[in-house]
Amino acid sequence: MRDLSPNTAPPFAPLEAIEGRSDAGVLFLCDHASNALPPEYGDLGLPPEAFQRHIAYDIGSAGVTRALAARFNAPALLTRYSRLLIDPNRGADDPTLVMQLSDGAVIPGNACVDAAEIARRTALYWTPYRQKAGALLDEMSAAGPTPAIVSLHSFTPVWRGSPRPWRIGLLWDNDPRMAQPLLERLETAGLEPVGDNEPYDGALKGDTLYDLASARGQAHVLIEIRQDLIAEPAGQIEWAGRIADALAPVLAREGVHKIEHHGSRADARSQRNHLRRRT
Repeated sequence: MRDLSPNTAPPFAPLEAIEGRSDAGVLFLCDHASNALPPEYGDLGLPPEAFQRHIAYDIGSAGVTRALAARFNAPALLTRYSRLLIDPNRGADDPTLVMQLSDGAVIPGNACVDAAEIARRTALYWTPYRQKAGALLDEMSAAGPTPAIVSLHSFTPVWRGSPRPWRIGLLWDNDPRMAQPLLERLETAGLEPVGDNEPYDGALKGDTLYDLASARGQAHVLIEIRQDLIAEPAGQIEWAGRIADALAPVLAREGVHKIEHHGSRADARSQRNHLRRRT
């Protein structure tokens, strides 16, 4: 990594903000929208093909997010940097915030990252995303109904040699207002099997929805689509339409536009671990 002064460093905007109606009642987020890196980081020592893999970004998720924002005329916020630089969906104190190894790939440019460099990346890329999302939620709440939050991700068809049978998965914590009715509508539409909290846990302390939704009491759901289904624009449009058809009646429910604190399983696990350490 070369040291570029502010006068010579090319501009790199960390975010893409899509405008929409402030009273739309929903904000779309895409944590892992891009596989790009700021110029001063080069390629982090990785070959070009690494940036076409899921380790660099959530393939297809940006296109689905943009299509959903257009369908609902709603605001959306997408990152413009690769998760290899810093992961915007991790808590600021998460040890995997800057990954040194991802799905078998060593990331040379992250191997010797120290606390100062992590703090720099956090300030320049991670923090602006969280702050902008929080500001959008405040603006939308002031203009209309309390917005629900829908976060778009994608997952690999095969993980560590095991095929994943789901075409779409819903991740959520303790607040069922979005996930449960959306799950039912997706299954009714013939999209089963739907992964309910698969293939990951929806309760990760410090992640995007923990900070922006669970902690604030706002209804939310994280939607993951299998990457082979949305790798091309046609698939992105198709799946955005399927999700929109199922999501619209869920967003019409009065209950999803209220502040309700349901607690977090991540907090419960933290409390249990604390008690174990004391006994």
